[in-house]
Amino acid sequence: MRFVIQRVKEASVTIDGNKVAEIGKGFLVLIGVEDADTKEIADKMVKKLVGMRIFDDAEGKTNLSLENVDGQLLLVSQFTLYADCKKGNRPSFIRAGKPDFANDMYEYIISKCKEQVPVVKTGEFGADMKVALLNDGPFTIILDSDDL
Repeated sequence: MRFVIQRVKEASVTIDGNKVAEIGKGFLVLIGVEDADTKEIADKMVKKLVGMRIFDDAEGKTNLSLENVDGQLLLVSQFTLYADCKKGNRPSFIRAGKPDFANDMYEYIISKCKEQVPVVKTGEFGADMKVALLNDGPFTIILDSDDL
């Protein structure tokens, strides 16, 4: 499982010209799932995500979590996080989770985040989404379950 976490001042998702989700200060999280992932892995990833202390405190040190700053989450599925670019110039996505499984894991992640974060917005699994963000920093973290 892979999460690309971007600390944002604001972010939104638009589908077919309609804005379907929008957050203020918080994290935009791009989520990639592979078939080997489990709910236990998702639990570890969500725990790490929600506890991530990457907001500035009064001294300007990255020491505050989402909870400390009343931060919001925008969760967006993105199978391309499992692109394999080793051969040629056309990426392979064979490591990306099968759609039904990946959607189930994405929905599970959403539900676990909603247990801990008051404002959780989402994209739409499998849709052609336009994601807009104002990255704060910029500050981007990549979490890979293989590294936890």
